[in-house]
Amino acid sequence: MFRIREIRLNLEDNTESIPSKIEKILHLNPGDVTVWKIIRESVDARHKPDVKRVFTIDFEVKNPQKLMKKGQKTGVTAVENRAEDSMSHIGNPKGIELHSRPVIVGFGPCGIFAALLLARKGYRPVVLERGKALSERIKDVRKFWNDGDLNPASNVQFGEGGAGAFSDGKLNSGIRNSYRTGFVLEELRAHGAPEEILYRQNPHIGTDLLRKVVVNIRKEIEALGGEVRFESCVTGIIVNDGKIEAVQINNGAEKLKTEVLMLAPGHSARDTFYMLKEIGLEIQAKPFSIGARIEHLQSMINESQYGSETAADILGAADYKLSYKCKNGRGVYTFCMCPGGYVVASASEYGGVVTNGMSYHSRKAVNANSALLVGIEPSDFESEDPLAGIEFQRKWERAAFKAGGSNYCAPVQLVGDFLNNRPSEKGGAVIPEYRPGVKWTDISVCLPEYAAEAMREALPKLGKKLKGFDNPEAVLTAVETRSSSPVRIIRNEQLQAHISGIFPAGEGAGYAGGIMSAAADGLRVAEKICEIWKPQK
Repeated sequence: MFRIREIRLNLEDNTESIPSKIEKILHLNPGDVTVWKIIRESVDARHKPDVKRVFTIDFEVKNPQKLMKKGQKTGVTAVENRAEDSMSHIGNPKGIELHSRPVIVGFGPCGIFAALLLARKGYRPVVLERGKALSERIKDVRKFWNDGDLNPASNVQFGEGGAGAFSDGKLNSGIRNSYRTGFVLEELRAHGAPEEILYRQNPHIGTDLLRKVVVNIRKEIEALGGEVRFESCVTGIIVNDGKIEAVQINNGAEKLKTEVLMLAPGHSARDTFYMLKEIGLEIQAKPFSIGARIEHLQSMINESQYGSETAADILGAADYKLSYKCKNGRGVYTFCMCPGGYVVASASEYGGVVTNGMSYHSRKAVNANSALLVGIEPSDFESEDPLAGIEFQRKWERAAFKAGGSNYCAPVQLVGDFLNNRPSEKGGAVIPEYRPGVKWTDISVCLPEYAAEAMREALPKLGKKLKGFDNPEAVLTAVETRSSSPVRIIRNEQLQAHISGIFPAGEGAGYAGGIMSAAADGLRVAEKICEIWKPQK
């Protein structure tokens, strides 16, 4: 098997032309390339509108010895053609035998992949998820979006799949080439995600496909003896002699014994963080961000990024990633950009407005949206309490609730009005997608003054990086507070808290940010559990 990079196709070229391209580049005969596979696909839009698709390809030829003799002059390298179970090395037959089943709190990406690995290794994990199964959760979320009827236990933040189930389903990761991220991508594909996630530069699944994948993984966990229990909120932890002994479920309605507890509750499990503080777990406040969702017409983003709207028909809706450092040192950046997507109501507590972004796999909606965020530090909080970040979030979510009319409608403002410090009275070309509704107003009342000023400074600068980003008729929807966890639950080199057997993990515990990194951290913790213990007989 050989690998070649920089196979460039025009937009109108079909990928079926790739073998002939390789043959021409390497001076091979037609038909010499017998097998080929896309390893990487990216887009080169530096010379728009002449946009190119760029591929890395693994391939086989009829006469490999002849190609090998050409050596590096061809720009081709030999690669191993073998498949192996990237998790085959996990486990320790000499480990301590468990007397109970491991318990996982939370069934978002972190908990899902930890449970999958533990189930495959014979541990029969018990997953406790405070929210509902997706079929019921979707009904609750739709009711909230349509009627403003919030269910604090079943919403965009809580339930099967975690917050990622109502997102763009981005699979970006800074550790993409590790065996863990490779495992995650392969398992997502095996359970229903499209093949393209294995090679696209910025892969995504979309909320519609991701939900199906999550259910398929859960069914495998259950078939292997694992158990996923919904509407089961861990409200207490029993500790004996410095070790985990049991968890209490639903305010003491049930007690479940365990020697191993993995905590993957997600970034919005505020009551869980307060409970963990009460039992003495070491928790630190950590930096996060605050801001608003910004919406543009997707056609404008396509034109700016590709040089033509028609390129999007082939490449899909264009995305972007922008950042700017303000004069006062604060960073402003875009986050969780959703091409052809929707701004969605994401509150999990009564009396607060929270925004997020979501796209379906097709990314065909009229608007593009992204979080426009300002970095904040624990020194910005109003106390030194490790949970002060939670109260900081609540303060601005409640301000947004009031500014939106105290009915879960969101406050919105035109970018032009925001830059000129005047309230908006009506919209323009960009129609806000947020449901249950919006109120035109001044969103600065639900942002810290320094955050609003940083956004005002950054918007024109970002408009120079991406033409139209500071378009006066773009829409800002407030407030975005849940981009990451406001806390970190401290763990040692064995990935345990100071209470033996408790493993903080994932985004909520402060060790991840997004689907891929959360899933990878869940695998990391599951591997450590397999290293220390072996399943009960």
